[in-house]
Amino acid sequence: MKILVWLVIAIVALFGFVIGIGILKYRKEIKGTNPEYLIEIIKEKAKDSNISLSIQHNNEKWVGINEKTLLPLASTVKIIVAIEYAKQVAGGQVDPKKGVSLQELDAYYVPKTDGGAHEAWLAHLRSGKEIDYIPLSEVVKGMIAYSSNANTDYLISVLGLENINRVAESLGITNHEPLYPIVSAIFIPSKLMTDKNISKKEALQDLKHMGMNEYRKYAIAIHTHYLSHPLSSKDKQQLIKVMNMDFQKIWSDRLTRATTEDYVSIMRKLNSKEFFHKDVHEHLDPIMEQIIENPANREWLVHAGQKGGSTAFVFTVAMYATDKKGNQTELAFFANDLTLIEQEKLSRVMNEFQLKFLKDSEFRNFVKSELAHL
Repeated sequence: MKILVWLVIAIVALFGFVIGIGILKYRKEIKGTNPEYLIEIIKEKAKDSNISLSIQHNNEKWVGINEKTLLPLASTVKIIVAIEYAKQVAGGQVDPKKGVSLQELDAYYVPKTDGGAHEAWLAHLRSGKEIDYIPLSEVVKGMIAYSSNANTDYLISVLGLENINRVAESLGITNHEPLYPIVSAIFIPSKLMTDKNISKKEALQDLKHMGMNEYRKYAIAIHTHYLSHPLSSKDKQQLIKVMNMDFQKIWSDRLTRATTEDYVSIMRKLNSKEFFHKDVHEHLDPIMEQIIENPANREWLVHAGQKGGSTAFVFTVAMYATDKKGNQTELAFFANDLTLIEQEKLSRVMNEFQLKFLKDSEFRNFVKSELAHL
């Protein structure tokens, strides 16, 4: 008996040691990562179709790597929703001061599916106060600044999916795939299992062979149904239990896709302040340019905006900036099929890469020379 006890202790200790070594190795991998890592990973993956970078500086095409390749946008797609919101407010179709019930928003929220984004936004709003209603404009700000998926799906209901999906065409972009409700798509595997009375394994195979039109229709149907039949938190948790990594990969790969060429074009339109009417910018800029609220950024920037996105496999960002010297920059970076370490490194270096590119002419030239031949 004693031998068995000591054997169990030894196995547990060994397991803990192996886990500890893994954590140390992971920390070592990401420690000291610098902005040049972005260049390194692009060089490493440029030959496949899962990484793309487009940069414009002062109306000059600076970098273009796989810029016509369609890749999942993740939350970067929310820029399109923000644009449609600003257009509808400017046109008098939507009231930015309209009160929105937080309880109503909760119908679109699924815990543990957005990295804590929605809860972080609510905590910011409340700051120790009890709040039941907020203006619609704050919902849009929360979608961009905190990347709340619940806010996005709520706005889809308010603005109309057809209107949102006309934005890309109005911007002169033809490759952008249609948007559909993000949260509702998470429930597709459960709905397939229920509707067809099939196993998780069979549902996985069905999803792998399902066309995108049918997939989007499923997401829209679920979205529409749950508006009139809201789920409890317990029901939501039951429905997403099937979402293992295989299902998450399908969900991630089927997110709306576009190209970095498209998004640099969009960033250019937002940066120039010439494409949209000033009434649109009046409502769009406070949403997209929340980083300018930081006094340190106002010291050297006239305006700047960005939106990023990620899943377990994807990392994306699109940004624009005009500094007080008149320099204008637009950038879009999309990557798919990333490892955990690759994604962590990218999330750590992206902001530093952007800042160095904006401020350091030597670094800008270094980026161009290193990526010119790819």
